[in-house]
Amino acid sequence: MEKTIRPIKNSTGYEDWLSLFRTPLSNRSSFLVSDSEYSFTQAAFRILGILPDPDEYRELLYNLVHEDGAQLLSGRIDKSIQPEMFQAIQRILMINTEEKGLSVNRMIAFMEGEGLLPKSKERSLSIHYRKCWAALLERYQSVHSEGFLDPDFRRVFTDLVKWSHNHLKNWTGIESGRPKLIWYGDASKSEANFLYYLILTGADVLIFHPEGTDILAAFDQKEERTAVIRLPSTGSLQPFPEQKPVRKGTVAFRASREIEQMIHTEDSLLYKPWQFRSYIPKSITLKTTYDELFILLREKALIRPNFEVSNQSVQIPALFAKVAGVSKNRKEYWARVQQVTDHELAWTIRSFPFTKPIPGNHHFHYQAALGEDGKLDPEKMMAGNWWSYKNLPTGLQTGLAAAISRYCAYPKLKSQKQEDSYQTQLYLFNQAFYLPPDVLKLIQKFDYAQDIPKIVLYNTEKNGPFSRSDAALLLLMNEFGMDITVFNPAGQNDLEHYIEESSFDVHWLEEVSFEEEFKESSPLKKIFKKWF
Repeated sequence: MEKTIRPIKNSTGYEDWLSLFRTPLSNRSSFLVSDSEYSFTQAAFRILGILPDPDEYRELLYNLVHEDGAQLLSGRIDKSIQPEMFQAIQRILMINTEEKGLSVNRMIAFMEGEGLLPKSKERSLSIHYRKCWAALLERYQSVHSEGFLDPDFRRVFTDLVKWSHNHLKNWTGIESGRPKLIWYGDASKSEANFLYYLILTGADVLIFHPEGTDILAAFDQKEERTAVIRLPSTGSLQPFPEQKPVRKGTVAFRASREIEQMIHTEDSLLYKPWQFRSYIPKSITLKTTYDELFILLREKALIRPNFEVSNQSVQIPALFAKVAGVSKNRKEYWARVQQVTDHELAWTIRSFPFTKPIPGNHHFHYQAALGEDGKLDPEKMMAGNWWSYKNLPTGLQTGLAAAISRYCAYPKLKSQKQEDSYQTQLYLFNQAFYLPPDVLKLIQKFDYAQDIPKIVLYNTEKNGPFSRSDAALLLLMNEFGMDITVFNPAGQNDLEHYIEESSFDVHWLEEVSFEEEFKESSPLKKIFKKWF
């Protein structure tokens, strides 16, 4: 007699998901075999993030495959297909196109006629596979306005037919050969649909993503078939561990990490030093008044408006401003100049140009570093033999490469005559090949949530011309999250020659001066500021 197969969504929480996955089917709650039904609790979880100890997380993944007998599916899908099956798929797709989209029932009927539905010696399983295919197709049709005429349907349908045949053939009985699967990392559209189909059939499926990306969010938003488990932390997507980690955290170490995860969360504002070193810094340039500029220049990043940490990135509220002219009250003016130049993380520039144009045409390096989206790919950049920042910490390299990618993709540098947008991007790319030692020191001292490094320019008509390569460096450092402040007592153009005016504020003071020599703070005053 045919039996209805009814997987039951688990009701376990954070502590019990692993235990359920390891428990034999017949020992699980809700397990029932009757004359008409076969029901059981299914272990289907989307496990987002990592454990406080990354080594413990990697050991968990390794043990699931090598000790618990789960099958690692990601990167190992059997994509083979017999010519007869491929031809049958093409016949159905041709009919689908000719009839401008089949209904779900007709699609299933054609699949059955061509022998494309997965079969089992257990008739109840074969019927169950058919029902799951119908549910999957109904969902696809409901979320795509063009239904089965959607441009991706041909590829997705072909993949799902061959994969379902290849991976369900060992499920010979309702209990024997039942899949226990691990998916790790990202998934294509076809792969996400296949995972959902496997979950519909009742397979145990654990989906891991250390970065917290939920690849099945669109399939099960209300968690009706799967449960989301959010681990305490997040980490970068590393290769699946092929060997068992050789290091083991002590009890004290694990307890310390758990406490840190509770206290130093992304939204706690109680950040430990260098907590976000592996995060990507992204600046948001604030528009301020003149008085507000000097208030914010004193503030740490986390105190400023619009500071935000999420998804492995830090949004840093940065300042980019030019002060044109001087105040009538010179004492007040110089007090404000020295407030900025005396900052511990300030680089003061008083002669120009302060950079050298990078010679050569790096078109081939640029092209080789492009990703599929047409923008520079940080990983490809860092892997290039031209990348000159390999001695920096890896997380810092990634943040710098991401800033270079953004400042090239959305250039704020004015194009020169006879220069198209690509040539402007290539110029910016060239200038990023070499950063001055003073800038590299500032970058390495930059704890993204704390004090923001400052580049301060004091520019008169007597200390040399501000250059285009100077402008390129300022734009890159602004993109990275640093504060840029330009003092120009004469009120003459400098930034305006090369940088889009919408990228920075200009504050005009009461007077202009052509004889305003730079004034250093007294040594005593510097000591006083440092300690008080």
